Amino acid sequence: MPFFTRKQHRTLAARALAASIAIALQCTAPPVLSQGLPTLGDGASSITTGEERRLGDQIAKELYRDPDYLDDPVLQEYVEGIWLHLQDAARKRGELSPELEERFAWTLLLGKDRQVNAFALPGGYMGVYLGLIGVVGSGDELASVLAHETSHITQRHIARLMAQQGRQTPLMLASMILGALAATRSPDAAMALMTGGSALAVQNQLNFSRAMESEADRMGYSLMAPAGFSPQGFVSMFGKLEQASRLNDNGSWPYLRSHPLTTQRIADMDSRIPPGRRAAGPAPTLEHMMMAARARVLSNYGVEVLRQWETLPRSGSFATLPLADQVGQLYAATLSAIQLQDWKIARETLQHLLSATAGNAEARLQAQWLHAELEFKAGNAQAALAALPQAQAPAAQKPPRATAGGNLAGPREAGAREAGPSLSTVNVVEHVAPRRPEMLLRSEILLRLNQADSMAGTLQTWVTDHPQDATSWQTLARVWRAQGQEVRALRAEAEAQVAHYDYAAAVDRFKAAQDLTRRSGAKADYFEASIIDTRLRAVQELLREQTRDKSINK
Repeated sequence: MPFFTRKQHRTLAARALAASIAIALQCTAPPVLSQGLPTLGDGASSITTGEERRLGDQIAKELYRDPDYLDDPVLQEYVEGIWLHLQDAARKRGELSPELEERFAWTLLLGKDRQVNAFALPGGYMGVYLGLIGVVGSGDELASVLAHETSHITQRHIARLMAQQGRQTPLMLASMILGALAATRSPDAAMALMTGGSALAVQNQLNFSRAMESEADRMGYSLMAPAGFSPQGFVSMFGKLEQASRLNDNGSWPYLRSHPLTTQRIADMDSRIPPGRRAAGPAPTLEHMMMAARARVLSNYGVEVLRQWETLPRSGSFATLPLADQVGQLYAATLSAIQLQDWKIARETLQHLLSATAGNAEARLQAQWLHAELEFKAGNAQAALAALPQAQAPAAQKPPRATAGGNLAGPREAGAREAGPSLSTVNVVEHVAPRRPEMLLRSEILLRLNQADSMAGTLQTWVTDHPQDATSWQTLARVWRAQGQEVRALRAEAEAQVAHYDYAAAVDRFKAAQDLTRRSGAKADYFEASIIDTRLRAVQELLREQTRDKSINK
């Protein structure tokens, strides 16, 4: 076997990713009309939405177990807020059909990796790496990438490929996608893909990638203005990618390789912008600059880089920067100091951030959440509680949050959703729906203070509306355990496993709850026991169906 340098390994890994994602997202389908998806054909060659969703569920199950998977409530809400606006625009334009909306997961997964990349998966899943969030200059640029990937989903490009290649393709495709994502971090995985014979098959598909990517460009572009974003974001993002293509290939821009740019594609996007508006790109909001900074800090750059970011506001040029850049640097410096446990510097920088964001409601809220996060991690839970806003922000400031991982039941889960998950009959006072980041942070703080009883009702209401939110289920489990309600805590832990499609682990937790109920004798809560019995039967059926599908990674 030839010897490869580390740089060559990174290049091979990136090419493997590009190849496998290309095979997933591009195929030799006829052009798609802007107002609907043409038929995939009849007979056994068609791939149903249910089959595509099942494939996506299998891939998502593995991604949830990946160490790079991240549920950061603050970033999750920000990116999902953009995506939900795009979904709404696609729905109004007739590109998101009622069937796809009902059957697909519409789930966003964040990855901690620094690569500038996003990808669409079968069944309505989308992955976004923090590297992309940290690089884009505005929410409009981020929206352009999400719009492009959304069009891959609504036009069912992966289903077209599976229909073309035959019924044996799905598991192979799932393995290739998972392998490609792993290849970006492991040269050995990249080499396995290359030597496994997939490279030749992938290369045959690359000839079709430009046409399919151009289609996603056009349809994604059409979503921007209806969703409330500047179409200029598409062009400015293309400009960044075009500039990056002139740089040496160092493995930093996999999105560029998996979505090959051509002068025709760039010219097509640029021609759609009115001549008088082509020069200026979208202005970044203070909130976006804060979220981009958060993404960069959480991308595991290492101690030395964090120390550099920590000192940015003390540089001589800081005062000359525009307000948005100052806010971004202050946020990055504060969060970096938190990561480094430099509490004194973190508090000093935070005060400047609070002052800089005083006139912007959304940016101010983000600064307050960061303040609470700082005090909580510094071990001062009471100060953290005081730092949170006294009144929760109305949910109407953001579009309704679909899930923390999708809340629409797929074909295999429809029965389970009808059967539950049920919650015990606790009277919950109706109130303004909480913002998820604040709800989870407040719960963590109150758990530390042994005062979390008040959060039980809020969390129960939330998971009823968002049953696929595993993090909220886990938090509810801890609240119930703190109240001495161990059976309920076990049930919540089981539901968290269900949310991530780990049905075997969920069955184990439900059975543990059953055993504890039996040992409780006359003190048992029989209503709770009935819920557990019902949920156990439903999840056991899901596990049997999952087991009948061949495992991806065996």
